[in-house]
Amino acid sequence: MLTEDQKTILENSGINLGFLTEEQVNAIAARQIDESELSDDQLVEFLEIANALYRGGLEIIPDSEYDFTFIAELRMRNPHHPYLDKVEPEAAFIGKTVELPARMLSTEKAYTKKAIEQWGARVKKAAGKLNKDFDDLEFKVTPKLDGFAAYDNGDHLFTRGDGRRGTDITRVFDRGLSIANGGARGLGAGEIVVNRRYFDENLQPYFENPRNFQTSVIKEKELEEHAAKAIQDKASVFFPFALLPPWVGTWQELIGDLIAIVSKVRSSVEYDVDGVIIEITDNDLKNEMGATRHHHSWQIAYKENLEAAHVKVIAVLPQTSRSGRVNPVARVEPTRLSGALVQRATAHHYKMVRDKGIGPGAIIELTRSGEVIPKIGAVITPVEAEIPKECPSCGSEVVMDGDYLYCPNNIGCPAQIANTMEHFFKMLRHVDLFGSASIEKMYSNGIRSVGQIYKLNAKDFEKMGFGPKQSENLVDQLHRSRTEKIEDWRFLTAFGIFRLGPGNCEQLLSHYPLEEVFNLGEEQIVGVEGFAKKTATIIIKGLKNIKPLFDELYGLGFNLERTALVKQQDKPFSPITGMQIVFTGSMTHGSRDDMEKEAKSLGAKVGKSVTGKTDILVTGENVGSSKLTDAKTRGVKILSEEDYLGLLAQKPTSETEANRVP
Repeated sequence: MLTEDQKTILENSGINLGFLTEEQVNAIAARQIDESELSDDQLVEFLEIANALYRGGLEIIPDSEYDFTFIAELRMRNPHHPYLDKVEPEAAFIGKTVELPARMLSTEKAYTKKAIEQWGARVKKAAGKLNKDFDDLEFKVTPKLDGFAAYDNGDHLFTRGDGRRGTDITRVFDRGLSIANGGARGLGAGEIVVNRRYFDENLQPYFENPRNFQTSVIKEKELEEHAAKAIQDKASVFFPFALLPPWVGTWQELIGDLIAIVSKVRSSVEYDVDGVIIEITDNDLKNEMGATRHHHSWQIAYKENLEAAHVKVIAVLPQTSRSGRVNPVARVEPTRLSGALVQRATAHHYKMVRDKGIGPGAIIELTRSGEVIPKIGAVITPVEAEIPKECPSCGSEVVMDGDYLYCPNNIGCPAQIANTMEHFFKMLRHVDLFGSASIEKMYSNGIRSVGQIYKLNAKDFEKMGFGPKQSENLVDQLHRSRTEKIEDWRFLTAFGIFRLGPGNCEQLLSHYPLEEVFNLGEEQIVGVEGFAKKTATIIIKGLKNIKPLFDELYGLGFNLERTALVKQQDKPFSPITGMQIVFTGSMTHGSRDDMEKEAKSLGAKVGKSVTGKTDILVTGENVGSSKLTDAKTRGVKILSEEDYLGLLAQKPTSETEANRVP
């Protein structure tokens, strides 16, 4: 359970448990619940909790685990999630917040040399716009201090807060805190840090970690005697970024000797660091590159792998996630890395387990960045690996799909049931009250299928803990989901059959009516463009699994809009036939849904995000920057709605012309 001090930090930070319980928070922190098993809402809530407690000095996970495990999971699921653009706030203290003298943003992070090279390419592109010679630019590398961020304007010291507003903590200077290296006040942003050796020798018995010490220096309560002495001994200081010892050189010098430079810069201060900051020094270029809501584009943080160990594998255990993916987790002989006792490690997927020979008795190399939960790198002594044939949660036969193992029994697997119910309502749309929190509450009250949910009335929902008005709204939305028109392919997709996503469902239903798909044989499915024999076999099993639930829900009388049955060879060619198109912004020709349906009817494939396979991005009004940026980066053709409609008006005379982007 959370301690009272931890609860106080969360309360001061305005964080309330809405999607997680205290038990779940602690289980996630202890790695008893894998991040892949969390819903998006639960993952973001845990990130907010972990960040607040870390910055408040009472961490439940290390900062590097926050970055490498949980932020990485969110970025993998949704690269454009709003949380990733949010400045991670320092812990809130009781007191009035004020506007900061300057914005204090977070820093974009990179973990590989390739990511640094990609950032360098963006700098080079910006330099070209200003007619500056990229090879002559000056780059600076400084240590990335792992302390408590603050801003000193000469008169007052402020916490970073949310990057725009912070709390006045000038009291730390009144307590004798000095500026590093004998520097002057008023040098702007920096961090309150403590000499690591001094902490280990003098403060370790009294403070759990340096972060815990730093927050004790800042809090309003009377200063603890050992903290006061650390300040008196100048072991704890405010270190302005402007005074950090830099490495300065050209891009070629930097990228050509990156690891050595990083190592030298990291060791140039006697304080905890968690990487380095790389930035350009040219002010014109800084102004050109600007900043996002989250970070300055002209700088980037680099965090490299720091420690490795060779250990023996005891066992490789399969774990089924909410999404049905069966993940391999290796139990290893207890080993200490970065001061932490490691007894488990995560392999990326079962293809890696098979190809590299990871199993009981194998000797593997574990690497970790900072204090992150280690993942398996090299295999020193391989063995013959065993790949599970059954799901550990339900016993169903598992399926290898690319690199990953999956359990296709989505409606009968205990590990997947809650996620399957949530997926059903997410696919229907217009049923927004049936999100992860509501589904979790129903699940905890014994609900195990969507069919059961449709039998509930308002009193049933109230007994589960929903309010009277919310219970009425839930019943209203269930009724609405049956009466409002919904595409038949969306209805079929909602059942979550493995390998039957929206595109495949729509393709299948353009050849066979919904009621007939359950009677299709393997040859009939393979006869539809895009379906391989292995896929057809899996789909037939999946259809058989969901047939009883399908019949139950279909009998409720959903208002289904039927997909037009069109034979592939009879489809007319158009200027967009065979192209992959993404629509973004508000459209005037019709709703975005209408535009997507029209494009599909003309033989195009419609995507939701810009990828390397996208041919055209169609832009309406009020367009966000992310898709435009992705399109420009990938060289995707960008057309306004007006230009797109002009393209449709063209009359191609052959299939070749139909697939030519103007």
